[in-house]
Amino acid sequence: MPDVTKTATAVEDAVALPADVTAPAKQEKARSLWGDAWVDLRRNPYFIVASVLIFFLLLVAVFPSFFTSASPTKGDLVKHFLGKPELASVGSEGWLGYDGQGRSVYARLIYGTRASIIVGVTVTAIVTLVGGVMGMLAGYFGGWIDALLSRLTDIFFGIPFLLGAMVVLQSFVERTVWVVVFALAFLGWTQMARVMRGAVITVKQADYVHAAKALGAGTTRILLRHILPNAMAPVIVVATIALGGYISAEATLSYLGLGLAAPTVSWGVDISTGVDQIRVAQHILLYPSIMLSITVLAFIMLGEAVRNALDPKLR
Repeated sequence: MPDVTKTATAVEDAVALPADVTAPAKQEKARSLWGDAWVDLRRNPYFIVASVLIFFLLLVAVFPSFFTSASPTKGDLVKHFLGKPELASVGSEGWLGYDGQGRSVYARLIYGTRASIIVGVTVTAIVTLVGGVMGMLAGYFGGWIDALLSRLTDIFFGIPFLLGAMVVLQSFVERTVWVVVFALAFLGWTQMARVMRGAVITVKQADYVHAAKALGAGTTRILLRHILPNAMAPVIVVATIALGGYISAEATLSYLGLGLAAPTVSWGVDISTGVDQIRVAQHILLYPSIMLSITVLAFIMLGEAVRNALDPKLR
């Protein structure tokens, strides 16, 4: 008679599964929208290039004395602007030549970064805050609040941006950096308000928002904990791209003589000055224009990379 115990053991060994199959599979931690976006951004070469450029520009704006020891405002008429730039002396006072007043073009290029970065970042922060709050209130509450805020937005949106900024700046005797920031922010919040309103209208229909209301969550908690984090993605994309536009707008106003003015050092001011000598000394106009273009392009590239990472339809 066969041994029953040995037979059962043999059957168990025959049908036994490998240890790696029977062991529970290790589950990967689910990533949020922002986590997926960060993974995509790290693989995007445009994001890497734009981030390096912006980081360098921030270093130049915060620590300009690390890049040049020359003064951007001190002129020496002996150093005529018709003299050729000393391109072989990288980083020297005369590396990129001198302007009509004998001031170092390279030094003014370095110190002009600060004004452009301050204007761009500050205006973007203000319009995102103001436009975001108004758009969130209009989109969430609807009704007469939405109608009132939307009509107010339409009124400001109907004013041409640069033309309106010129009118506002003309009312100030002294046009400093903060005056330019006020003029641009006063008219630039409408786009953010519209983007935020549309995003909030979409998000407030989600099941988790209805669940929060059913559980008795207050309006403030719903707005800050549920609505705002899930409606910020399109606002961040628009704000990043718009930042470069505000830097370009500041340079345009300064070029027209309605923005920043001397003694403030600005790329727009230098471009305006360089136009008068464009036939005999192109370097005065060329280098600030290149720096302005690189800066605007860096922020546009960053905004495009963020948009591609946050929009699931583009993945």
